[in-house]
Amino acid sequence: MVSFSRWGFGVALCVILAIGPAVAETEDSIKAFAAWQGRGQIFETGVNQATFVGSFTGMMFVETEKGPLDAGFMICPAVVDVDLNDGTQQAKGRCTITAKDGSRAFGEVSCRGVHLVGCDGEFTFTGGTDRFEGITGGGPITIRSGLQEIAAGAGNIVQESAGGIIVWPKLTYKLPNAAPDAQ
Repeated sequence: MVSFSRWGFGVALCVILAIGPAVAETEDSIKAFAAWQGRGQIFETGVNQATFVGSFTGMMFVETEKGPLDAGFMICPAVVDVDLNDGTQQAKGRCTITAKDGSRAFGEVSCRGVHLVGCDGEFTFTGGTDRFEGITGGGPITIRSGLQEIAAGAGNIVQESAGGIIVWPKLTYKLPNAAPDAQ
């Protein structure tokens, strides 16, 4: 395991996301977040039940001692089921985090929770392209949104947008050794 200070690791991840290929196996944990905007449709899917089908997009930031650093752009197509009686929700989606050079890291997210309290769950890296090929890891995730308020007036089909925040309090990732020709 490569050990960095929290600030140093945040800078290292941003550099890895922004410009450089991995030259040695790298593994560590960071704290990250993304303020997102969601667009999609809400469907009445049962008595006091609504389902949001859409995507969440936003900039991903890594927390460092010097403040948040831009780590890439995130898009997550997702399905969120909302109980309109008690505000409980569950979500499942897949995410792509894209660095400035076009390299992408892929992941899956699932969570359960209560509106305005948060939807807590897990994020798992599932692979990547270019210098993120072979990325593994993941960690806990909290998603907050205002979907229940929107869903309350769902009717049959409503096209709508929402916003919120995703927090990765301890996102662990591992990048394998780079190919000899990439060094």
